[in-house]
Amino acid sequence: MKKHIIFGLLAVVGASFSSCNDFLDDNRYPLDEQTNNPAYWTSEINVQSQVNQLYTNFTGYGSGGSWVNDFYYRSLNDDQCTQIASGAAMEFARWTYKDVPSANSVWDASYVQVRRCNYIINNSNIADKRVNDNLIGQARLIRAMQYYELVRALGDVPLVTTVLDPGDAEVYGERTPRNEVMDLVLEDLDFAIEHITTKSSKVEFSVDLANAMKTEICLYEAAYSLYHKDDKARAKKFYGEVVKAANEVIAAGYTLNADYQSVYIGYTGLDANAPLGSINNPEIIFLKAYKTGTLGHSTAAFLSSETKICGMTKDAFDAYLFKDGKPLATTSLNKSDKPVVDADGNFDISAALEVRDGRLAKTIDSKLAFGTVTFRRTNSNFIQSTTGYTIHKFVNPETPHQQTTTAGQNSTCAPIYWLSWIYCNYLEARAELGELTDADVTNYVKPLWDRAGIDTSNLNKAYLENMADPANNMGVSSLLWELRRLRRCELMFDRNQRYWDLVRWHKLDLLDTASHPNIVLGANVADATDEQLGGYGKVGNYINGAKFGNTIESRVFTNREYLQPLGSTIIRLYSDKGLELEQNPGWEQE
Repeated sequence: MKKHIIFGLLAVVGASFSSCNDFLDDNRYPLDEQTNNPAYWTSEINVQSQVNQLYTNFTGYGSGGSWVNDFYYRSLNDDQCTQIASGAAMEFARWTYKDVPSANSVWDASYVQVRRCNYIINNSNIADKRVNDNLIGQARLIRAMQYYELVRALGDVPLVTTVLDPGDAEVYGERTPRNEVMDLVLEDLDFAIEHITTKSSKVEFSVDLANAMKTEICLYEAAYSLYHKDDKARAKKFYGEVVKAANEVIAAGYTLNADYQSVYIGYTGLDANAPLGSINNPEIIFLKAYKTGTLGHSTAAFLSSETKICGMTKDAFDAYLFKDGKPLATTSLNKSDKPVVDADGNFDISAALEVRDGRLAKTIDSKLAFGTVTFRRTNSNFIQSTTGYTIHKFVNPETPHQQTTTAGQNSTCAPIYWLSWIYCNYLEARAELGELTDADVTNYVKPLWDRAGIDTSNLNKAYLENMADPANNMGVSSLLWELRRLRRCELMFDRNQRYWDLVRWHKLDLLDTASHPNIVLGANVADATDEQLGGYGKVGNYINGAKFGNTIESRVFTNREYLQPLGSTIIRLYSDKGLELEQNPGWEQE
């Protein structure tokens, strides 16, 4: 059955225990006669079949024609200027929630999976303890992931570790302090690391996957403890856990692929159109696999059709270092971002890309597309973006036009964890602990700079400490700023990392458009005529991605944005029982 997990089971969401109702809906989980039977849970085949359903938790590039995925479309950040549909019109994206919703999607979806995991953890009773603990470890890994996502979005949440029946008092339990929940998350991760029997596998739950996930989760908890709660002791503990887990992954023998983009555009190797192989990519730790005719996605199609996409911001473009290892303010290379307009009317930025960090050219196209100025790649339709900068990072250039541009037919594989991300987590944790060494810079910064074509002849810890970029707007040391820059550019548009990085660093105010106007600006179009702009607005020489007709949209930050609101239905269900479920700060309703 494991052979078909990725291609088969991932195509079916919620094959068992599925629901889209509220966590507290009494009719939500009628027990199945087959699974509500102790004998069922003594069979390894049965328990494995329940564990297999947990693979649906990895969204990857999405499924079919859906836009729901972890890459590119998670665009509420300062890397993309986002326009969203509002009825028949478009508007500038503000925050995830404008008002208190009837239901919070993270709460609903995560507690479905928590219950699924608890069912396995509390019922699995296979005679062979090693087999039993292996399967329970996989369930605890996903339970850790779900509680992490709950806490990250909502803060304190009810901690449920058993399978509840509708009449149980715990169904209406109080919100558990986030630290207590995250302590259980760490316990679950460590249990998974100790008991999962597969050491490495790009398509199965493994110890390497558990350690990679641990670096992500513990880095979030460490930074949140430090920058939100000023809890230095807790931060130190969790940064230490990041280093420990990252060292385990690094020691497992993964290596960087020479091509930065290869992580995002590979196939399974089983696909009829498989010029690159994700399964054999030495950098990938775990992936979500796709296969033509079995399971497809639409990420490449969204980036290759006539529909206007969310383009890269000037702020993100300017974040990339130049090939001399210097930022925009201090480089000795040509700083111009002005395109060359060729005889065909193309606005070409090849010269600007040539002198910058090579990851930028692997991420955006060399020609701008806006208004009536459009272009098409070899395997795309005519494209344009909100900022003029269009994105090709997730588009395999060798895939046929029809497959690339047709929703649901993209079959490149989505990385879930990969080595360069682990490097970024390790470096940040070591720097926050005050333990970063020249050896760390040589081993983990230098390879990423080398791959990006950045000069590393003077690179060491002191070099990073002395870069003193005036663009540093985070109030951190030059060393931390440069490591955050490295992370931003390495993980551009990946796994919604930029948004959650800003949350954990307590820097979500950087998304306020009044205080940080560059996050709505796009490409330099100084030479564009009004006809070419075609209704696009400008601020100085740059596209204004927040202009709609005669209206300039804005995004205003308040502290309430650090936590999402609980759904009003959940609060009402508590109230109907004479209980109180406190709403998150700033979201209270009269």
